Amino acid sequence: MYELLFWKYLEEVYLNHHEVYEALVEKEEVEGLEKLPVEVIMNRINSVFSEWEKVDENSWQNTKGKGAFQVITTPQSVKIDCYGTEGKTMNKLVALMEEFKCPLYDPQVPERYDEMSE
Repeated sequence: MYELLFWKYLEEVYLNHHEVYEALVEKEEVEGLEKLPVEVIMNRINSVFSEWEKVDENSWQNTKGKGAFQVITTPQSVKIDCYGTEGKTMNKLVALMEEFKCPLYDPQVPERYDEMSE
């Protein structure tokens, strides 16, 4: 499994990314993070991955290739667990979340890629 986690800081807020990650994984609310339009994000994922089989409300499986992923949300975050998912698919998920100004935090590295183009 490969984890991707996304959140958005309030303006002028900068916190320890790993501590934010740990709190969000525990589904805790983190002061300094924006509330995300979770329903809109889920609809966008549904649209972008419409050719994938929707296994359940939060999980998609590639029927024409490798991989599957599950989306776990809190009001402040979107966590995507990827299972055997190809890099180009993960890049598509990252780009999709950038549409919502939510850069990737990669806990495997650990690094947050927040040099997004404004």
